[in-house]
Amino acid sequence: MADKHYDVLIIGGGPGGYVAAIRAAQLGFSTAVVEKDKLGGICLNWGCIPTKALLKNAEVYNLLKHADQYGFTFDNLKADFSKAVKRSRDTASRLSKGIEFLFKKNKIEYITGTATIVSKGVVSVALPGKTDTITATHIIVATGARAKSFPSIPIDRKRIITSTEAMVLPEAPKRMVIIGAGAIGVEFAYLYSAYGTEVTIVEMMDSLLPIEDREVTKALRRVFEKSGIKVLTETKVESAVASDGDVTVTVSNKDGKKELKADIALVAIGVQGNIENLGLEKIGVTTDRSFIKVDTHYKTTVDGVYAIGDVSGPPWLAHVASAEGIHCIEQIAGKNPHAVDYTNVPGCTYCQPQVASVGLTEEKAREKGYELKIGRYPFRSHGKAIAINETEGFIKLIFDAKYGELLGAHIFGSEATEMIAELVAARTLETTAEQLISTMHAHPTLTEGVAEAALDAYGEAIHI
Repeated sequence: MADKHYDVLIIGGGPGGYVAAIRAAQLGFSTAVVEKDKLGGICLNWGCIPTKALLKNAEVYNLLKHADQYGFTFDNLKADFSKAVKRSRDTASRLSKGIEFLFKKNKIEYITGTATIVSKGVVSVALPGKTDTITATHIIVATGARAKSFPSIPIDRKRIITSTEAMVLPEAPKRMVIIGAGAIGVEFAYLYSAYGTEVTIVEMMDSLLPIEDREVTKALRRVFEKSGIKVLTETKVESAVASDGDVTVTVSNKDGKKELKADIALVAIGVQGNIENLGLEKIGVTTDRSFIKVDTHYKTTVDGVYAIGDVSGPPWLAHVASAEGIHCIEQIAGKNPHAVDYTNVPGCTYCQPQVASVGLTEEKAREKGYELKIGRYPFRSHGKAIAINETEGFIKLIFDAKYGELLGAHIFGSEATEMIAELVAARTLETTAEQLISTMHAHPTLTEGVAEAALDAYGEAIHI
């Protein structure tokens, strides 16, 4: 006999799972979420949110170091990294409790335990001191992913660490090697460099943020190197060996092998899905390289079992997981929702200057055979950017020359991650260059540069 039955049972309470649960409850489904840790998942507790709190601290610290530019002077500036960490942890805790409130508001059952699917529609949940059996008409796996490592880089969580440990170090180390130059690696490079750490980034590909537009990544590299961050691209990590006092990272590139000494090595080379011990193999759910295979509605190969978010593969982004969760539930409810548009996913990196993008890079657009019109607008001559002393960066818009379709948008600058939403919406609405140009933008704002970049693509820019 089952202890309880639900219409929808979700395994995992991250941005995919908890959002799917709220939408399920809104649609009248009896809903429960099994989460072995805190609601909000890695994103809220150990990723997206607490890292942004830390990055804000770094941004403020950098600002204070240049306070004389704003007419403030002092000679006793000190940075307490432990207080930055505490604010970050408090932020995560507050928001996790907020999700608990939303669950109560929507009458969602929150079960703290570890779930295993034992057969179709049946889940065993290990709780303190007992095990419950729960049945559900629909089971959604939303267990997320974790940091990936290689045998040559044994993670000891002391000298060789992941992003989780990087968020709670007792102090900023003197030297850090960051292995991987994706968004996580780049953000921690900015953070620790701001606090005085000598940072070296090692990346196997040919640029920082390899999936971003090359014009943007070249500009980011220039800014990073100017700030003292060392960047080694097209460089492979051969091994990392920890000792009592430091860690030695051996790398190789066209110039041969080299040893990098550091206090800490941060591994930021990607993620692998959390599929272990869920009972997936037993019931016949197909997986591929640690990720669950799903169709366009997030159904697995077993009826009544679904997977959303990071555990179902890339792109590994919180907002993608949430969108997938909503689609999955609405499809279950027979609402025939729009498919998640994976060609229109915003990508954001929260270093300073920030990097944000949507759609095709210039390189990808040319590979696809488009004839392009490209417009750029630099912040160095922009009124609002000068007024707020944030003149580094630019907006780059890529249009199809034939129809004026916005193929891609790339922003490198102070508020890039906020500004990109306009261009995501523009692509959703199939907006053309002409429509962007004719849309009135408030003055003075950084987003005025969007219209200017569109004008520049057609040789009509006013302010450059």
